[in-house]
Amino acid sequence: MDPSGAFVISGKDGKSGLKQRVADLLPDGGNLNLCLTCGSCSSGCPASGIGDMDPRKFLRMALLGMEEAIAASPWVWFCSMCMRCVHACPMKINIPQLVFYARQQVPRENRPKGILASCDMALKHDTCSAMGASEEDFRFVVEDVLAEVRQTQPAFEDLQAPIDKQAAHFFVNQNSREPVTEPDEMVPLWKILHRAGADWTYGAKGWAGENYCLFIADEKNWERIVRIKAKAADDLGCKVWLNTE
Repeated sequence: MDPSGAFVISGKDGKSGLKQRVADLLPDGGNLNLCLTCGSCSSGCPASGIGDMDPRKFLRMALLGMEEAIAASPWVWFCSMCMRCVHACPMKINIPQLVFYARQQVPRENRPKGILASCDMALKHDTCSAMGASEEDFRFVVEDVLAEVRQTQPAFEDLQAPIDKQAAHFFVNQNSREPVTEPDEMVPLWKILHRAGADWTYGAKGWAGENYCLFIADEKNWERIVRIKAKAADDLGCKVWLNTE
């Protein structure tokens, strides 16, 4: 980090480390010199124009070694990593991965507070809930809402919302905000699965669908959360992990 507080992405030899990352991301036979700044990457990007930045400009700045200018822009945190730019790019440059690297250069405590807090909250319980909901909280809410639907909606008196059902086909994740603040929003998903005759279950562990540690570029904890969810699905003997997020 330089005296102004901006992060500088550079290699030990003083050259642009971010520029080298760009070269490393090219597929076999790719050549950065063939990039004509065609703008295909920016054309479908939902973050284009935010903060006077877009994927094309971000990439060109990285190629020119303009790490401090990149550091001064909040745009890397607006990128949703949706991958549209990669699919549009004739060179198939993985710009979202490059954005991820740029995020990692920011000291963890200086990354956006909302995303950071959600990542840290998800690490408190094996539910992986960004709202901090425990296994007991989740089970109580699901059972309470399910009982109400069965009692008040005759067409769904046999509706199911299983938790920790062994050998179900689908291991289903849920947005962690819904059980905490909008529990009725879980019901439409249950009804769809019910009408489809799906064999599914939640897991008391790993039921939360999102992974904010990915977006905060905390690679270690991103992996930790994924492993908790994968293990929960494996322990129940589920065949398909269905993430509604």
